[in-house]
Amino acid sequence: MENLKLRMNTMKQLFSALAFFAFLTSVAQKEPVEVDGGYKVEIKTSAICEMCQYALEKDLAFEKGVKEATLNLDDKVMSITYNPKKTDPQTLRQRITLVGYHADTLARNPIAYDKLPMCCKDGSHGTPIPQMPLKAKDGN
Repeated sequence: MENLKLRMNTMKQLFSALAFFAFLTSVAQKEPVEVDGGYKVEIKTSAICEMCQYALEKDLAFEKGVKEATLNLDDKVMSITYNPKKTDPQTLRQRITLVGYHADTLARNPIAYDKLPMCCKDGSHGTPIPQMPLKAKDGN
């Protein structure tokens, strides 16, 4: 029995390690690419809906050195064109976490996440909350 528990724990640890490496591979940070007017970096986020897109694009529009920031909701990748003399990819990732979202391998800021609208929270996927039908005053 003790041997079985040891083997189960070993299997769990192995599975956890494999899952972790698969996660890291899927969110591997891409190197910036030189484009007209600066550099472009793509950052994987945890954004899930149009409200997330609006919040991220609006916030990054005010980040020093950012020329353009767009979020593709299909793959959750933020494409940011920036001036390398004024900012860098790590600063941009940090900024995304301060809005409340994961950025590549950086974890989101929990305080910012708590302030996000419900549709931007994990598991909600932007679906509206069903409204309760109103009853007539006479009870019908």
